[in-house]
Amino acid sequence: MIPFFDLTQQYESIRAEIDAATARVMKSGWFILGPEVKEFEKEFATYIGASHAIGVGSGTEALHIALLALGVGANDEVITVPNTAVATVAAIELTGARAVLCDVRADSMLMDVEKLERAITPRTRAIIPVHLFGQAADLDPIRELAHAQNIAVLEDCAQAHGATYRGKRVGAHGHIAAFSFYPTKNLGAYGDGGAIVTNDNALAERVKLIRQYGWRERYASDIKGMNSRLDELLAAQLRVKLKYLDAWNAARRERAAVYSELLKTVTLPREMPYGAPVYHLYVVQSARRDALAEHLKTRGIGTAIQYPFPIHLQKGYANLGARAGDLPVAEKLAREILSLPLYPELPLADVRAVADAVNEFK
Repeated sequence: MIPFFDLTQQYESIRAEIDAATARVMKSGWFILGPEVKEFEKEFATYIGASHAIGVGSGTEALHIALLALGVGANDEVITVPNTAVATVAAIELTGARAVLCDVRADSMLMDVEKLERAITPRTRAIIPVHLFGQAADLDPIRELAHAQNIAVLEDCAQAHGATYRGKRVGAHGHIAAFSFYPTKNLGAYGDGGAIVTNDNALAERVKLIRQYGWRERYASDIKGMNSRLDELLAAQLRVKLKYLDAWNAARRERAAVYSELLKTVTLPREMPYGAPVYHLYVVQSARRDALAEHLKTRGIGTAIQYPFPIHLQKGYANLGARAGDLPVAEKLAREILSLPLYPELPLADVRAVADAVNEFK
């Protein structure tokens, strides 16, 4: 059996450090917004190359709070892509704004800037490029369009911890960025969590207020806020894991390179020339995707589809107004993409075995 993903191996490799960090918090008796969160925020901001990182309860809440901090609300429009996790659009709708979907490029599977330009209206308040599967969207032309029309850029970095764009890590390019620490992410917590990153002092201060009831001082709300806090336990554990992130990303790239060398019968993911991906997922394409997945299943190989349904074709988001055929590249990708097993501890022999099994499929 070759699982699609296995979290236990990573834990065993750093078990002593994780257990020590956990015990440190338990002995401290401080579990909410304490010293571990403060130190992790500093360390993560330094890692990204940004001035501020603010820990929150999840990646979805990171997107939601970032949008609120930008002033997005009712009657505004926010542009993003249809082949992202539904969380991106859910966060937009939580603000009362309308999500507008822009199709993606066939080569990168990321936001198509030409189509983005056509999607902008006088109501557009923000653009959310999604760094999907661990590769950066092409940020320079997106930022140029946004700057010319006074539109904010919010980077969705949920799948791209450590990925770079033109030599600089994603999360430090737009006005603000959102990260997820869901357990399966490149930097994943033992629970749910997220962070908001920005170089803007005023935005950082607003994010801190929103994440805890609008408090500057306890029980006194300066603005309307919510409860979205990264736990001390998770922050302590993430501090351990952050030290290993670059090595884990290098291991992902090594396994991706083996796949790309050996696979012959499917369309491979393309690395764009402007950055270095971190392969949160290794996503191939096949016109017979479902049959290929079944073929691999019979050989004990796990696979996954991220994502099988574009957001505009899901019943819960029929309100977006897009119909089948409106976003053809994303729709084609949803029919053809398949994620193969990939995680830092995956034995290279298993990578080769998966490639052999894929190549057997006719």
